[in-house]
Amino acid sequence: MNDLDNFYFKHSEEINGCLQAMKKIILAYDPDVTHEWKYGMPFFCYKKKMFCYLWIHKVSAQPYIGFVEGKHLAHALLIQEKRTRMKIMRFDPTKDLPIKTIQAILKQALHLYKSGTIKIKN
Repeated sequence: MNDLDNFYFKHSEEINGCLQAMKKIILAYDPDVTHEWKYGMPFFCYKKKMFCYLWIHKVSAQPYIGFVEGKHLAHALLIQEKRTRMKIMRFDPTKDLPIKTIQAILKQALHLYKSGTIKIKN
């Protein structure tokens, strides 16, 4: 099993299920999104440019999606905490994911790359 697969399966069944569902939502959102292992964590890239990642919050132990260019995103469920660039959205693994909200934030995040606000090297 590679590091990327191992990340998901090393967590409890509840957290693993939540992370796997988030992965599926992200990958289904746009065909140019890829799933990669970078900096010891699962990242999602748009045309090779990192745009979000999955991780577990140190304090709450909840899974979350982090948006690399979160400082450009405005949504009530995004939290900046002490980060300067990124924002996160935490999830309770015992509850259903807010799929439409996740998709709305993904749309906003990917628009940064598609519009040229965040430059992509060709």
